[in-house]
Amino acid sequence: MTWTLRKHLAVSLGVAMLLAAGVAIDGAQPAGPSPVKQLSRDTEAIHALGISGVQARVIAPDGRQSVAISGTADVNTGRPVSSDGYFRMASTSKTLVATVVLQLETEGRLSLDDTVDHWLPEVVQGNGNDGSRIAVRQLLQHTSGIHDDLPGYTTPEEYYQQRHDVYSPEQLVARAMAHAPDFPPGEGWAYSNTGYVLLGMIIQKATGHPAHQEIEDRILRPLGLDQTRWMDTSPTLPRPHAQAYQLFGPGSRVDVTDQIPVAYENLSWVTTTRDENRFFRALLDGRLLPARQLAKMKQTVPVSAEVQELWPGGRYGLGLVERPLSCGGTYWSHEGGDGGYITLNGVTDDGRRSAVVSMSEARGDTVQHIMEQENAASALIDHALCAGGRSTP
Repeated sequence: MTWTLRKHLAVSLGVAMLLAAGVAIDGAQPAGPSPVKQLSRDTEAIHALGISGVQARVIAPDGRQSVAISGTADVNTGRPVSSDGYFRMASTSKTLVATVVLQLETEGRLSLDDTVDHWLPEVVQGNGNDGSRIAVRQLLQHTSGIHDDLPGYTTPEEYYQQRHDVYSPEQLVARAMAHAPDFPPGEGWAYSNTGYVLLGMIIQKATGHPAHQEIEDRILRPLGLDQTRWMDTSPTLPRPHAQAYQLFGPGSRVDVTDQIPVAYENLSWVTTTRDENRFFRALLDGRLLPARQLAKMKQTVPVSAEVQELWPGGRYGLGLVERPLSCGGTYWSHEGGDGGYITLNGVTDDGRRSAVVSMSEARGDTVQHIMEQENAASALIDHALCAGGRSTP
């Protein structure tokens, strides 16, 4: 994505007309209060905020899947939302990148303590930036201090002018190097997409293959995630998918589906709620990393005060976010958003219960609307993960 975390949730939209909602279950319904009814209510509550299309999927410990949809995939035609619709994965793909880095550490092909300069000499330098002082671990955890300056659009005119612009990783890093660091390495926390651009470059240097190929070979193919695809510089998504909308100001709602992610080498991933659930479950139940590396991934630090507003009590590990559950304990996630698609997800610590909600509009015209959308989606995840009772810390 082309945003700082606040910008991600600030992609703007207009209020859509309340449309019909639907819900379906794969498998038998559990006894007692129905989690699927809560999922349906939560999905409709998100749609009622003005978000045109919402799809959510929850997988229980026994594998039972509950699916809910609300709204429309196209405000012009009224086409219904698909429960198997593709969406841009955006920054959720950071967890894919982090998983590959930790797999490489397992194999002894790199160390989390390696400096950026060790792999990319003279790439991080100038204006106080010093790659010899920044470790791979700090890139993963957003504690490197590298300033984020990825291109982005703020008006409809800029969107139409820039939506097909393509930047190399080197060009994106050079933009960041034009700024002084936000803080000395390891002495703060600031979300940095540029840090993950550098991680992609390091993966390629360590393996001889692009990061997207390593992700496909190491994660997607072994898990059978055939609905997660790297789209390269294609500005489209596979079908079915909902159109994505963005509001640039009052009454200025634009369909922003047609675009190339600025950091396309890292962020041109599309997926579905099915695959995203399966990925996080596999990661947390130990199918992708040995226990030692998974434990490192789950070693967290506090996020910035600004991001605490979005993730109350949230902490950041290595490409993985820890958030508290209302029923006790915590869950793991990494939301993502780009060009109108906003997705939240979560999985319990044992990987047995998971949830994903994808929204094809973003209420970013005011801080209040940003928080309303984030809180409603977070509530859906919390309700879904707490449906089995109290969580184990």
